[in-house]
Amino acid sequence: MRKSGGQEREDANADARLAAIVDSSYDAIISKDLQSVIVSWNHAAERMFGFSAEEAVGQSILMLMPEHLRSEENDIIGRIRRGEGVASFDTTRRRKDGSLIAVSLTVSPIRNRYDEIVGASTIARDISAAKESERRIRLLMREVNHRVKNQFAVILSMVRETSKRSADPGEFEELIRSRIMALSRSHDLLVTSEWAGASLFDLIQEHLKPFGHEERISLSGPLLTLQSNAVQNLGMAFHELGTNSSKYGALAAGGGRVEITWKVETGPDAQRRFHLLWHETSAGAAQKTTERKGFGTVVLQRVAPQSLSGSSSLERSPDGMKWELDAPLEAIVVPQLGAENGSDFNG
Repeated sequence: MRKSGGQEREDANADARLAAIVDSSYDAIISKDLQSVIVSWNHAAERMFGFSAEEAVGQSILMLMPEHLRSEENDIIGRIRRGEGVASFDTTRRRKDGSLIAVSLTVSPIRNRYDEIVGASTIARDISAAKESERRIRLLMREVNHRVKNQFAVILSMVRETSKRSADPGEFEELIRSRIMALSRSHDLLVTSEWAGASLFDLIQEHLKPFGHEERISLSGPLLTLQSNAVQNLGMAFHELGTNSSKYGALAAGGGRVEITWKVETGPDAQRRFHLLWHETSAGAAQKTTERKGFGTVVLQRVAPQSLSGSSSLERSPDGMKWELDAPLEAIVVPQLGAENGSDFNG
């Protein structure tokens, strides 16, 4: 039946609206015939895949498919011929420059005016950002899982060693609570940076904050970003040093001072090394010393240096204490983020 002029104009207007919608879509919309030859190609397809419409139309849709995924097209065309749509699925396609892009595809049959299937319409959505986000989340979860297991091992060791060296249950509870809270402070710094590391300056401040007397503590050294293992082990060391100082040392006596300095040096073997010195001096009152080897001493003399492939020395005297740590820089800092020269901090 011949259409009237009004009907023809209405059909033309509908076709124009549809073409405008397709052309302005943010998703790639591609039509192809039943031989998988591209028939139409919108602007979003040009942006997504890099081929212009002139380059794409008339070519096989297989030009977008990596070699190992070309079997997908046989399945897609087979379902289209049977009048079935292909629900959204995630896959990979190839751009003009050869790079791969993660896409979500939906494919539907195209029918002519006689209701015959003559081709397929493919809508492709770029999901690269979502896939990258999923990848980062998986990596982060694996890192968190690893760190949590490591934290459990550290806590069990703390419980065991603290129990051995505690005079009564009350002392044990107080010590173990403070040590677990110290681990939590290091953990918080790492979470804030998505486990990328933490500033040495921030780590020291965070662990000494509970003891107060900031005006009697000075920090000086280059800007360094510590890797997660160093954050945990140095954090434990600073907690034990701060606890000892607030009970028996410089922060317990009026006029006492704590100086924390660090530097990066090149050793005789050309290896860059990290050197840190905790030096506290007590003015007036003599610093209390004890023969008992507590958990803090174990951390300073064995746990922290061994975990960082380094060495340490601990010297106590009636008027002060020194703890020195020497370790390979590569065991301390995040690669390429350690700076040998930087601004000094004083607090």
